[in-house]
Amino acid sequence: MPEKSSDFTIEDIHKIREWNYERRKGMTPAEINEDTHRGAERFYAELAKPADPEIEAEVDCLLQSVRKPIPV
Repeated sequence: MPEKSSDFTIEDIHKIREWNYERRKGMTPAEINEDTHRGAERFYAELAKPADPEIEAEVDCLLQSVRKPIPV
């Protein structure tokens, strides 16, 4: 995996896409699919974790502050 800059620029995205292309160019579609699913397992595990109640409360507060009533 290429190094990412602290700002995560568009150049970083290009480097990651190029790295991924080089890594997968000899794979079959089924192998690419399996590789994608393997890489997503960590993401799915993070989604399955319970949310921090303090963060949920802060997000709810922020959402309430920006919601506008819909005129009827």
